[in-house]
Amino acid sequence: MCFTLILYRAMMYKAPAQNTGKALIAGAAGAWQDTAAVTGPNGHSFAKALEHVIASDNTNKFIAYNNIPPDIPKVKTKSNSKGVLMMNPNAADDASWIVHTVPGFPKALRGYVFPPAEIQKGHLFICLTIKGSEIDAIAMALRIATPLIYHNDIPDAQINSRPDLKKLVNGESRLTPPLTVTRQISTAAAAGLKVTIYSKGEKSKYGESHVLNFRNKHLAEFCTTNINLLS
Repeated sequence: MCFTLILYRAMMYKAPAQNTGKALIAGAAGAWQDTAAVTGPNGHSFAKALEHVIASDNTNKFIAYNNIPPDIPKVKTKSNSKGVLMMNPNAADDASWIVHTVPGFPKALRGYVFPPAEIQKGHLFICLTIKGSEIDAIAMALRIATPLIYHNDIPDAQINSRPDLKKLVNGESRLTPPLTVTRQISTAAAAGLKVTIYSKGEKSKYGESHVLNFRNKHLAEFCTTNINLLS
């Protein structure tokens, strides 16, 4: 990701059987915008957000997780989580988190390839730019969700300085009670958007493995209306 976009946050929804979407982007007029085709690597917010995930860049290191990882068939996991947690190892507060619903996506460091079979389905993408200090709170929530991590190139020094991130990437995801954990983080803007993370264990049958609660009426209304379409 281009870390000059430190105040960036966006949500994009792709309706079933369409290759374009609707996006709500921070700093815009508060209305949903039409996007370019999500099947292509240009012209939409998430192509930009993933530019240093699909290709190597020294200013972006990340973990990518997906219960159906790219090009790895028949992996057994009880998690449903899909996302990318990114950081700039050279700057303290350049980090971002993408949560999405697309199986087999993205292909880490191997170009932008949107799975053709997923065009027929509705999908949701959420991107937040966060402070580096928020990474461990996110890692704590992800540990409960037991995500399947298929790529990790975050330097050891950065991992070792964050206890929950270290446990997450080492597969130490088993937690003792309480198993319901809530964490609140903020986006990187000076008046950051408050985001509450609710995380569930792998045995829960309800919904996705982590849920973001936005203190923003546009996002809240959208999620309330459309989240059931993604299950």
